[in-house]
Amino acid sequence: MSASAARSDAGGERTMSIGSVLAILSEDFPDVTISKIRFLEAEGLVTPERAPSGYRRFSDADCERLRFVLTAQRDRYLPLKVIREQLDAIDGQTSEAAGGARLLTSARTAVAPATDFASRGGRVDRESLIERTGVDSAFIAELMRNGLLSSGPGGFFDEDAVRLVEAAAALANFGVETRHLRAFKVSADREAGLVAQIAGPIAKGKGTGARDRAEELVREMAALSVTLHTQLVKAAVRTALD
Repeated sequence: MSASAARSDAGGERTMSIGSVLAILSEDFPDVTISKIRFLEAEGLVTPERAPSGYRRFSDADCERLRFVLTAQRDRYLPLKVIREQLDAIDGQTSEAAGGARLLTSARTAVAPATDFASRGGRVDRESLIERTGVDSAFIAELMRNGLLSSGPGGFFDEDAVRLVEAAAALANFGVETRHLRAFKVSADREAGLVAQIAGPIAKGKGTGARDRAEELVREMAALSVTLHTQLVKAAVRTALD
């Protein structure tokens, strides 16, 4: 790192420019941009110091904090509201334990999976999907025929497909036929369409960080949608049982 990219503040701590932070984070997050980092700053997730010239100066702790946020968004699809709450909790723990000096650990093990919406990546072929879920090829074919499951390029599935098949198989054990699950797909498509109508115009805006704001809105609405759906199902089941 060049002398102009990294400096030490009055207390001897190394600080970095936003460009240097981008270079470090890009190794694990190729899609991250300076606009994204500025957006996260504007949302209060990171608060870099300002040099007398007005330029942002990031510490190692700031960089780790950004890594935590980006990992939580990428791997858990958590909305910023949830991430902020977790960071506040971590800040409280570290300040009590070590005066706030300890850096954040990886979000892979620190975040909760309550709002895990996005695909976790990976390439799962059909044989592996069958082996991991314990279903047969006919069940996979039936899910695909009913539009509940689809493969990507090359016929591969992702990790979300594993969880989907496991859930469908568990429901099948209760006597729920695959064709009955179409209602879930129709409901999900309608919810996704509603979210897209609201987030789409924001993503196409001309302001700085427009797409980041749209993606964050999608996360927030997805989390609320799942919560609402769960409560509606619970209420309906209670009524049916009564």
